[in-house]
Amino acid sequence: MLEALTGTGLATAAGLNAYVPLLVIGVLGRWTDLVDPPVGWEWLSNEWVLVVLGVLLLLEVVADKIPGVDSVNDVVQTVVRPAAGGIAFGAGSTSQTAVVSDPGAFVESGRWVPVVVGIVLALVVHAAKATARPVVNAATLGIGAPLVSTAEDATSVGLSFAAILAPVLVLLVIAGLAIAWWRLRRRRATRAGTGVEADGAPPPLVG
Repeated sequence: MLEALTGTGLATAAGLNAYVPLLVIGVLGRWTDLVDPPVGWEWLSNEWVLVVLGVLLLLEVVADKIPGVDSVNDVVQTVVRPAAGGIAFGAGSTSQTAVVSDPGAFVESGRWVPVVVGIVLALVVHAAKATARPVVNAATLGIGAPLVSTAEDATSVGLSFAAILAPVLVLLVIAGLAIAWWRLRRRRATRAGTGVEADGAPPPLVG
């Protein structure tokens, strides 16, 4: 159960920022005893992998805070974040990779299940993030982009560490994310129903 929560937390964190949970796993696996990457995932603790992840994280942090650029970045991350979620869930739930010499045996082994679950979780979170960002940008004239992005990065970091150190907390964080998403959707629906644009002004008259 705890392993499933750990994997869930890491995959959810990857949906917000693909590189944070992978870096957390790699750094803790290399320099602490808190994480012991299972067979097939040891490469996450490789120094060169950590350097590459660090550079990619820096680029992601910057791009995600620039209005307009953040949406373009979200399109690119549609592939990256789910992939990272699959890796994070697989490593976090102590699953093992396998050489697919016998596809039938590989499918029956169930080793692919954690990776697929991680991909789906990260994709759902990514879709919610990518959908919400244009709404936030329009409502705040772009001012909210760096603030929301910083909050997402902080949540990804906190969720990654919580998933490893206190997996039960993952449930609380995910519940909080779900509530925040629901409130944003409700506010958007209310504005659409009252004919008010995202910036609070009434729609222009036509004719």
